[in-house]
Amino acid sequence: MADAAGIDEAGRGCWAGPVVAAAVVLAPEVLADPSCLVGVDDSKQLSAERREQALELVLAHAVGIGVGIVPAFLIDAYGIVPATRLAMTVALLQLPCRPDSLLIDAVALPNIALPQRAIIRGDSASLSIAAASIVAKVTRDRLMHTADRAFPAYGFAAHKGYGTAAHRRALDRHGICPLHRRSFRPLLERSGIMAPELL
Repeated sequence: MADAAGIDEAGRGCWAGPVVAAAVVLAPEVLADPSCLVGVDDSKQLSAERREQALELVLAHAVGIGVGIVPAFLIDAYGIVPATRLAMTVALLQLPCRPDSLLIDAVALPNIALPQRAIIRGDSASLSIAAASIVAKVTRDRLMHTADRAFPAYGFAAHKGYGTAAHRRALDRHGICPLHRRSFRPLLERSGIMAPELL
């Protein structure tokens, strides 16, 4: 799988904002000698500053990077699992090169006719998936900083849309905004709509 694309997502469990997926293809020589990517790891294990540093390494050494972004209203329409698969598919379509196979963190893409492996905790087991996790997380965090400027009452720059106590207090005070996933259970009673089956 020398020309495999690693794929991962960020923001799947959030109450607000998009789910973002990234696909990264690393050159065979990078995979053979990954010392140039020291510091690239599961994005959840890194501070924001270290993620930014790791992103620069990925941008310098990847032969292909694609990003897919699916907004909250489509997550509400289709459910988070189909929306995650859609984001991953879009990320694949954005790649400048066609991968020979896919290494995916925990999710399978049954509609993609390429050999693939869904790897539990893949962002810790595969350098390509770890690189994708960095791209997805940094991209999403930047989007949520932009969202914070549009909707400053919610504190999106701080919690990035995750279900924190501060986020809940902001919801209690201001209600939901267009970036909220109205089908997610913590928001259902505020939105009055039915949840998709796959949450």
